[in-house]
Amino acid sequence: MLLAEIISVGTELLFGEIVDSNAAYLAQQLAARGVTLHRKSVLGDNLARVTDGIHLALSRADLVILGGGLGPTDDDLTREAIAAALNETPHEDPGLLTWLEGLYSSRGRAMPQVNRKQAWLIPSAEALPNPAGTAPGWFVRTAGKIIIALPGPPREMKRMWQEQVLPRLPLPTQALFTVTLHTQGIGESNVAELLGDLTKAANPSVATYARKTGVDVRVAASAATAEEAQALAAPVLDAVRIRLKRWTWGEDGDTLAGAVTRALAGRSLGVIEAGSAGALSLLLADEPGFLDAAVTVDHARLITLGLTPVTLRDQGVVSEAAALELAVGAREHLGADVGLAVVTAPGGQGAGQTYAAISGRGVEHVIHVNWPGDAAQIRERAAVAALALALRSLRPAEVQA
Repeated sequence: MLLAEIISVGTELLFGEIVDSNAAYLAQQLAARGVTLHRKSVLGDNLARVTDGIHLALSRADLVILGGGLGPTDDDLTREAIAAALNETPHEDPGLLTWLEGLYSSRGRAMPQVNRKQAWLIPSAEALPNPAGTAPGWFVRTAGKIIIALPGPPREMKRMWQEQVLPRLPLPTQALFTVTLHTQGIGESNVAELLGDLTKAANPSVATYARKTGVDVRVAASAATAEEAQALAAPVLDAVRIRLKRWTWGEDGDTLAGAVTRALAGRSLGVIEAGSAGALSLLLADEPGFLDAAVTVDHARLITLGLTPVTLRDQGVVSEAAALELAVGAREHLGADVGLAVVTAPGGQGAGQTYAAISGRGVEHVIHVNWPGDAAQIRERAAVAALALALRSLRPAEVQA
């Protein structure tokens, strides 16, 4: 078993100014390759604390991955911390320095002298090329353990991980097989009740996760080969699929918007949004069935899209009647086969109140939801609620039985 630990370096991460998406990506990459991740930590730009963090991680892990802190400035301290932790002295590598200077000269610029530290290496480190930036990574072998230093920008980190780290990494012989089922319209505790004792086994394991689009259920099994792992997971995966069939809309890389597209079965979809600031349209943007959208809170514009003045006067925009009228309007005024509308109050009086409606041949439904949260959360939840309504309304009845 290969034990790993991730250390994300950067005061901006510690203060929450930037979301640490890199650690989540690396955790998924490690799990998919049978590496056991025991800890993730975030440390600020402090040499002593990062050095201590490396010492501690090496005492309990075989693989330590550091993300960030490879820039040219004084507060980029990952190289210094690794060198201090291993009691090695960095030196300027002539090949790296030539490469760095070439990057700048190819753009007609002189390299700032502060960038010279990006050409540092220690004796136990191998430089990892960075074709997307100026910060080479490090692959360090020390006392039978490995330290990997990766740049902070996600585009640079992911490419270096795939092209430079994975070919060098001594991955375990154990194979991991996983499938993640996506559900909608059922709470996590209800999912757990339906799964029963399936969640108590260790291998295969069954775990639930609350997501923006519903509850995910991950089935995982490990074995000596990929085939054995898949065979081990198969009966449990079948049981999970059967128990959650009514609520499952996809697996693994499927999206809720993609599930709606499949349910449309070639029909076109028009969308009208009032108050959600285009959140629904953004989720549908890449879907082939998405025909057109209107995003507005202007009352005059909404009236041209199907909202009647009587409804506006008596019930307001955020109402069941308004959502239904705008869903019909999405068909009539946008020329779509199916109309989907969402009206929400992301702030102020009635914040969280949301109505979504769908209109199509033989289909007309409306839902009302009301969640707490800030404006961004409310808009996002309103968009997901509208997609969930569309999926439930459009899917064949036998799928939902």
